[in-house]
Amino acid sequence: MKTDAKVALVLGGIKGIGKAIALDLLRRGHRVAATWHDWPESLAAMQNDFADTGTDHLIERIDLLETDAISGLVQRTVNHFGRLDILINNIERGGWPVVHGRYTCNQWDLEMATTLRAKQWVFDAALPHLKASEDGAVVNISSIAAIVGRCGPASLLFNEGYAAANRGISLLTETWARLGRPHVRVNELMLGIFETRHGPDTRGWGLLTDRQRQAIIDHTLLARIGQVDDVVRAIRFLLDDAPFMTGSVMRLDGGYFLGGESVAPMPEGVISHSGGGLK
Repeated sequence: MKTDAKVALVLGGIKGIGKAIALDLLRRGHRVAATWHDWPESLAAMQNDFADTGTDHLIERIDLLETDAISGLVQRTVNHFGRLDILINNIERGGWPVVHGRYTCNQWDLEMATTLRAKQWVFDAALPHLKASEDGAVVNISSIAAIVGRCGPASLLFNEGYAAANRGISLLTETWARLGRPHVRVNELMLGIFETRHGPDTRGWGLLTDRQRQAIIDHTLLARIGQVDDVVRAIRFLLDDAPFMTGSVMRLDGGYFLGGESVAPMPEGVISHSGGGLK
């Protein structure tokens, strides 16, 4: 994708990963509409940091569970900037087993509505404008909960409903890539354990024991928690350097998914390499 002045809609831009993505886009000259709903104590910092970039932006408070309000959000974005080229579908809610314990119906429904349903309604509203751009891009942000579920060290982090919702995102990614062709690319960034997402800067992390936290790191091939900048770099790649990629899922987890299995040393075998026969 060209790096001229595009317009991006970034969901969940008040802090953490969403805010970092929005700020990176602004600093690179893209105009950004960013949403927020929770954490009003972080709003002033969001406003100041966005203003410091010197790039035109729009900050909108919206509850994306109220689907009737979503078309208005997209229309206000287009009215303000005149176009829409990029959608960063960064909205989720996951109940940590260590925080919430057993599911209630309300918790299950809230996770499904936030992680899965809201993405669908935002995409539906944005698609005509993304097509009009003729160089549109959507990034759905999901979790490796979709493929690891509630097992191993992640048993304390991922609930079944959250995992199921995230697996559903991959189906949306594939369907939307077909709907957007040929002018809108739709890809998915599947995240592992990050500092602001299931990691040290979250409430659930503080409820884990030292041993439980170390088990998560030991299960990760790169032996560390992901940083926000790791996500920002991946988003740049998907937007700027992957013009032939659509309908794809890119896993960014430091190798957590692979970390449960080790590779045994190569055995000597029974074939003699000198004579070609058995030892």
